[in-house]
Amino acid sequence: MSVNEHETKGIKNVKTDLFGDAIDENLAMDGEGSYEEFLTLYEESFKSFSEGELAIGKIIAVDKDYVLVDVGYKSEGLISIHEFKDENGEVNVAIGDEVEVMVELWDEEEERVVLSKDKAAKIKVWEKIKEIYDAEGTVEGVIVSRVKGGFSVDVGLQAFLPGSQADLRPIRNLDEMVGKSYTFKVLKYNRKRSNIVLSRRVILEEERETTRAKTLETIEEGKVMDGVVKNITEYGVFVDLGGVDGLLHITDISWGRVKHPSELFSVGDNISVKILSFDLEKERVSLGMKQLSEDPWASASTKYPVGSRVGGRVVSLTDYGVFVELEEGIEGLVHVSEMSWTRKIRHPSKIISVGEEIEAIVLDIKPDNRRISLGMKQVAENPWEVISDKYPVGTIIEGKIKNITDFGLFIGIDDEIDGLVHISDISWTKRIKHPSEVYKKGDVVQAVVLDIDKQSERFSLGIKQIQEDPWKSVGERYAVGTEINGTVTNVTDFGVFVELEEGIEGLVHVSEISKEKIKTPVGSYNVGDSLTAKVMNINSDERRIGLSIKRLEMEDDKAILNEYISNSKTPTSDFGEILRNQLKAEEEGGDDAAE
Repeated sequence: MSVNEHETKGIKNVKTDLFGDAIDENLAMDGEGSYEEFLTLYEESFKSFSEGELAIGKIIAVDKDYVLVDVGYKSEGLISIHEFKDENGEVNVAIGDEVEVMVELWDEEEERVVLSKDKAAKIKVWEKIKEIYDAEGTVEGVIVSRVKGGFSVDVGLQAFLPGSQADLRPIRNLDEMVGKSYTFKVLKYNRKRSNIVLSRRVILEEERETTRAKTLETIEEGKVMDGVVKNITEYGVFVDLGGVDGLLHITDISWGRVKHPSELFSVGDNISVKILSFDLEKERVSLGMKQLSEDPWASASTKYPVGSRVGGRVVSLTDYGVFVELEEGIEGLVHVSEMSWTRKIRHPSKIISVGEEIEAIVLDIKPDNRRISLGMKQVAENPWEVISDKYPVGTIIEGKIKNITDFGLFIGIDDEIDGLVHISDISWTKRIKHPSEVYKKGDVVQAVVLDIDKQSERFSLGIKQIQEDPWKSVGERYAVGTEINGTVTNVTDFGVFVELEEGIEGLVHVSEISKEKIKTPVGSYNVGDSLTAKVMNINSDERRIGLSIKRLEMEDDKAILNEYISNSKTPTSDFGEILRNQLKAEEEGGDDAAE
């Protein structure tokens, strides 16, 4: 048998093995000429492949590890079963299905072919990416994770989205984009390095420019438009009207008080606004939200007439009062002087707090100035109008000392009214430097109502007035000319003060201390010394008693002289008369000094 015959026989056997008896039948039927033609067709059917090439194959068998695919080669190609499993691990393939594959390994000598469905799909994606890039088209993708500098995006292949290309403005929460599907532009790609760079911002800019042109055509003053909050600052909110940004100033957000726009808005909120002004050349748009509703001050006079009782919420505290919101856009001021009939309030925070609901009376309203004056104390009856009927002058009251000051005591009379006992009305006789020397806070005392001044809201009390003034009867107890004994309480340059009884003092003037002229008693007397003197004069109204030591000495001298004269013989000369005249003159001079 020749080589050709062996080759022919070998080929015939292969064909018989692959296709069965049908070949022999055809050969028998067609003869030698038909067989040669078929052989040529058969040999052409075994294509020659190269690694990396794409091919269409048909699945002929599936087992637990591999899928056999006929791509027209002498032997079937193998694909790992994992490439046919879905997310749940299920194998989605059936015998007879056609599948596009890539030749991973081609070994003609061993007649072995390794194929990959996944890599074939990736090659198709790369081809698609090239087409999109060349045509400046777009591609759909899903952001799968955050990576350094941006995001990883699944577009069939792994691509990179820089953070700066993710949106028109910086994104505060990048995690919000993960898992979402977007449309991207392909900025650049490199198949050898498996590198694809995407941009979402380019698409958004194109869309914004288109929208902006339409917005500029329709925008006009007075028009109400919908927008999206783009940015929030201390002074207002920037709103995207559709490619054109407008400023909603904080003063135009609400007729009421707004501390910060962030209290009412968040970035991304959809809001309706009114175009207040529009500068086409500078593309500046001023917006208003409160202008969508009527100014509440327009009907405030009718709604809140003077004398009406209103309710509201405290929204602000100041040193001079509180601001009360009656409704959105209308606030009234309760001055600190209008908060209580009786209490002197240094700061409103002492009795009220922000957020508290209160009632008040409208005292005055000026819609043009957007001002309403309110009074809290007017809600209740003025206790000063009835206090004089309840406690007429002369009434003795009893109460606790609520406060002690340098000038007196404050005694609680009613829940809201305190009476003042001035330091001068505590005692008739005691010299009190500070009320705390005699009383302490919380002591219960009795006092007499001295005076009630409704207009000045003053209630005057006296403690000493409960008892009779001891100075009214001091003349009865210490008659002029009476000799008294007392204790020195104070020594000054002009005289010595002597206590006759508790709270009753007399003064020995420096001229009444001795018959001899002295400049000052300081050094001659000490506080606590006992002293005897004669009462020279009494002035109860001015609470003064004049005393004299000199007069006692003179009286003693006179008594001695009189005794001497009485016991002596009748004088032969007028010497005795001279002595009597001199004594009389001295007595008259002493009386003048005492006066």
